[in-house]
Amino acid sequence: MAAFQSRYFQSHCHAACFQQQRSACCSKDGIVTFFADLVVNAVVSEPSALDALIASLRTPRNDMKCVYLGPAGCRWQLKPIVCEMFICDRAKLEVFAASSRASAMWDALKKEEMSFRWPDQVVLFDELESRFMAAGVSSSLMYLHNSPGLIRIKKKAGLL
Repeated sequence: MAAFQSRYFQSHCHAACFQQQRSACCSKDGIVTFFADLVVNAVVSEPSALDALIASLRTPRNDMKCVYLGPAGCRWQLKPIVCEMFICDRAKLEVFAASSRASAMWDALKKEEMSFRWPDQVVLFDELESRFMAAGVSSSLMYLHNSPGLIRIKKKAGLL
């Protein structure tokens, strides 16, 4: 996803979201992180990167930018899935009008995203939450086990 974003959307998104703040994507309260996002990021990050992320969360912000944004951009080594998969309609219209390949790749990436977090089947994020819960960990970010809507999807799919 990062390569796709960089190739097709970096110029659009950096200008609109990061510099001009036309989108809620990088705003202070604009993202929802899943517990599994944190786990995956911790696994792929160096301790110094995690320390910087924690320090950022502990530092009060008075601006309207995302708490995870630093001077060089996002502090996550591997961004939360909601951040990676957010592309505003305006940017999609421009990019997909110019490239049918980009549009087809986007459709494939959206389908793949569902296998991580949409619980109408066994998904990675649910499995990670389950394993941590079995070890006694609890977090309000365990949406696959706490969100009434996602629980309803699991029940309808016969997974509960």
